[in-house]
Amino acid sequence: MNEHIRVGIVGISGYSGLATIKLLLNHPNVRLTYVSANTTQGKLAEIWPQLNGKTKLYCEQFNADKAASLCDVVFLAVPHCVSMEITPQLLAKKIAVIDLSGDYRLHSAAAYKKWYGKKHLDPRRLSKAVYGMPEIFRAKIAKATLIANPGCYPTAAILGLAPLVGLQTKAIGSIIIDAKSGVSGAGKKAVPSMMFAEVNESLKAYKIFCHQHTPEINQYLSIIAGKEIDATFTAHLLPITTGIYETIYVELAGDGFSASKIHNLYKKFYKTEPFVRVLKLGEAPEIKNVVGTNFCDIGLAFSKEKHQLIITVAIDNLIKGAAGQAIQNMNILFGVPETTGLA
Repeated sequence: MNEHIRVGIVGISGYSGLATIKLLLNHPNVRLTYVSANTTQGKLAEIWPQLNGKTKLYCEQFNADKAASLCDVVFLAVPHCVSMEITPQLLAKKIAVIDLSGDYRLHSAAAYKKWYGKKHLDPRRLSKAVYGMPEIFRAKIAKATLIANPGCYPTAAILGLAPLVGLQTKAIGSIIIDAKSGVSGAGKKAVPSMMFAEVNESLKAYKIFCHQHTPEINQYLSIIAGKEIDATFTAHLLPITTGIYETIYVELAGDGFSASKIHNLYKKFYKTEPFVRVLKLGEAPEIKNVVGTNFCDIGLAFSKEKHQLIITVAIDNLIKGAAGQAIQNMNILFGVPETTGLA
């Protein structure tokens, strides 16, 4: 395309908002035209000093009319339960929306209320939003007006399981997802349990059996599989700033599997995907190798005696798990080469 994509961001005061801004300012096909936050106003370079000299934008309270006049697409980097108030206003003005929150990821209003604790204000769009995972739903993303950007934990889990769930559905028994994230995944809000002295040199599980990413993971794995998938998901907090690491345990029925067969299945499935790296057999990913990138690294190990596959996955929760994937979706939506601004 000859003209720049005019992009706005609502919710610039959080970590995912900042990550989105930094990537967009370096995107050759983008002009960042509008930034907003309801709790933080002022010069963007003063809110985030690392942007000094890179932008003269001023952050103000959200105004749908102004956003619509300045933007072709708006990223919503707002907390859960806020996006559903803003999205209808933007869509009514024919502005595409890429929502980084969880407000449009679940298809059921009842499920949303159960897992997010609030009645959904825009239930009719839940079934219309396109899940923004390019490796699985690229064709739908290209035609979307509302993209529900995946959660960080679900991104790693679904990419780690998609080839197996999609192509060897009948052989799968139980799935256990042991997931760990850096503290930035909890957002920027002041919470005592997230303070440095509380998380440093420690490790803990949280929201056991009640994490809001559980239904998201199972909903989309079920869509890929064509049958109900009910994985057990447990989240843990790592004493690092960014990064997600997931160890996924899968029971496989039958004797027709081998390590090389499974590895070849994954290599073939992701052969043309620019941001998924399937490592050599025997190798496991490391968080340090994906931080600051839009890559998802996947390791595989299989025990024929135990009929068990162990999948290890690493991503940057703020990039592939949020801002990077959102920009990947924008590129697809506007016909820009998918890796632009990310490679």
